[in-house]
Amino acid sequence: MQPMILYEDSFLLCVIKPSGMPAQPDKTGDMDILTFLQQKEKSNAIGLIHRLDRPVGGVMLFAKTKEAEGILSQMVQKKQIKKEYFAVVCGKANEKEKLEDYLLKNGRTNLSSVVDKNTKGAKKAVLSYDRKEVLEEGDCFLSLLKIELETGRHHQIRVQLSQRGLPIWGDQKYNTIQKMKKGTKIALWSYSLTFLHPKTGEILFIKAIPEGEPFSKFTNFM
Repeated sequence: MQPMILYEDSFLLCVIKPSGMPAQPDKTGDMDILTFLQQKEKSNAIGLIHRLDRPVGGVMLFAKTKEAEGILSQMVQKKQIKKEYFAVVCGKANEKEKLEDYLLKNGRTNLSSVVDKNTKGAKKAVLSYDRKEVLEEGDCFLSLLKIELETGRHHQIRVQLSQRGLPIWGDQKYNTIQKMKKGTKIALWSYSLTFLHPKTGEILFIKAIPEGEPFSKFTNFM
């Protein structure tokens, strides 16, 4: 799958990042979406506004000028951009829940964990989810969750859900209950971004429905 532009004007870009593509250059040297867009637009001014883990696909926001990058980055810091995700988790999730934890990133292992709030370096992590569907497969359940992310911590959604016994389907870092086939992709998708255009004041709602297994087992993506 190639990156797909969903919205573009002289100020910003909203793009689908394919699962497995880095958000920015990393030590692998694989093509990343930031470099891809800089080459496509023939502009080094394209700026990364937020990140997605490499395995995670979906909607991302980029600036087209340095001025736009500064304004959009401030909007992220002020929580003026609403971020929603879809995830398929192993287990029967509650219908609605708000999760609040303190997370600590281990720089050596590149993993995060839930810790006591007084732990040095711990950062508060908050998300809310609605359960959209539940399927029974053999002796286990799968739940489709629509998630609103209130903070943007390292591996936040993956860590908080696995801590509740609801690891994300295909997550090779935090899912210890699923036997995964080679090439299994994580069932976590950046579904939508909603925000006021910083120049025009227009409400932008940019979305992309996830496709492929296991999302294809579900129908309720409203």
